[in-house]
Amino acid sequence: MASPSTLTDVPARLDRLPWSRFHRLVVAALGITWILDGLEVTLAGSVAAALQTSPRLHLTAEQVGLNGSAYLAGAVLGSLFFGHLTDRLGRKKLFNVTLGLYLVATALTAFSWNFESFLFFRFMTGAGIGAEYSAINSAIQELIPARVCGRTDLAINGSFWIGAAAGALVSVWLLDPDLFGADMGWRIAFGSGAVLGLFILYLRRFLPESPRWLMIHGRDGEAHEVVAGIEARIVESEKCTLSPVEATLELGDPHKLTLASVARTLLKHYPSRTALGVVLMASQAFIYNAIFFTCALVLTKFYGVAADKVGLYILPFALGNFLGPVLLGKLFDTLGRNQMIAATYALAGILLALTGQLFHMGVLTAATQTAMWTVVFFFASAAASAAYLTVGECFPLEVRALTIALFCAFGTLLGGVGGPWLFGVLIGGGDRGSVLVGYLFGAALMIVAAVVELLLGVKAEGKSLEGLAPPLSSLEASSVPAGQSHHKPT
Repeated sequence: MASPSTLTDVPARLDRLPWSRFHRLVVAALGITWILDGLEVTLAGSVAAALQTSPRLHLTAEQVGLNGSAYLAGAVLGSLFFGHLTDRLGRKKLFNVTLGLYLVATALTAFSWNFESFLFFRFMTGAGIGAEYSAINSAIQELIPARVCGRTDLAINGSFWIGAAAGALVSVWLLDPDLFGADMGWRIAFGSGAVLGLFILYLRRFLPESPRWLMIHGRDGEAHEVVAGIEARIVESEKCTLSPVEATLELGDPHKLTLASVARTLLKHYPSRTALGVVLMASQAFIYNAIFFTCALVLTKFYGVAADKVGLYILPFALGNFLGPVLLGKLFDTLGRNQMIAATYALAGILLALTGQLFHMGVLTAATQTAMWTVVFFFASAAASAAYLTVGECFPLEVRALTIALFCAFGTLLGGVGGPWLFGVLIGGGDRGSVLVGYLFGAALMIVAAVVELLLGVKAEGKSLEGLAPPLSSLEASSVPAGQSHHKPT
């Protein structure tokens, strides 16, 4: 006996909405995650020396490094665990829980009394941030209209560097021994993240559950109520009239999410997209983690920059990383995903190889080295943001959050964990030729990713999420080739 079907126009109604105050609220309340991550990562690096001189903690260099690993491990495990729950329990419930976890953990970090407590709280802070990735990316892409999804997602991911710049500036002030004692500045630094988190938790009260998530979980009536509420808010705030929609989507029984169905979706139904996602995520994770986490070593060891001045060199680096996604983002929606993703990866790779060669020749100064990094990561930042965009929009709604979590975890483990260690070893040897090898390896990974994008990339610009990957509960999912629109007029 055939399952009863439901026709819904929820996706079409969301995608036809004009850009509005509601969408700006979505960006502000959800996109703050990347600012928090940038703040946390930069503060952790900036207060490393203070943690070693803290009379209460007095960490060794090895323990400081271990705390960085704990944060990373927490981010990976938190992303996986909460990604699965986000697909099962809903976007809104989880993006409040994950922010709450981050808020409590980073606040407790400020009250750490020994190495073990600090290690645990940093692990839990990382878990909160990692959990945010899957919950937030899912909600943003499901609430933002398809025609501007590319530029919006890139700008949000690029905002990591606003947090990085803020962390660099704040750390200079908080670590000033004339203002705060040796055991107080770093505590205020971590506590500041909790204060920002409280404000964002307040903003998120005004966001609804994702209507798309409600739709695929058999709650179409609630989904329509949420969309109607969003439409009313936009009509009132923008003083506009919304055009009617004709496209509908036919849904069957809600899909029961299991690890087997996730594996089947990734490996059987979308193997080329899975391969593409792994390559894009791993390659950008390698050069980002390798270069960003060791740039201070390069500046101090090869250019003689004082350790307390390194933060000043991070600022232009962060600016280039932020401007790349913001200024290039529109082109991902107009020129197209394939062309822009391939171009940004390739340009980042070529410029990184050039930077490595100039470094090896000894013709750069600390300022020009930073300038070269800024140009490289102007393009690499757009490329990395596009990788998150790709893995978020190219898989069915039912598995979107867990899929994002899996790619983040695999990308970090494959490309991110070994990069800083490898570059640290190469830089520690003091041989410019060895460091050049690391630069060339990273450049090769980015260029290979560009080629893979040209071969396997998805033309996603302007297409609805359901048009790119039919929901697993869609009655048309098995009959429509992946990537083709399955909306039909009523």
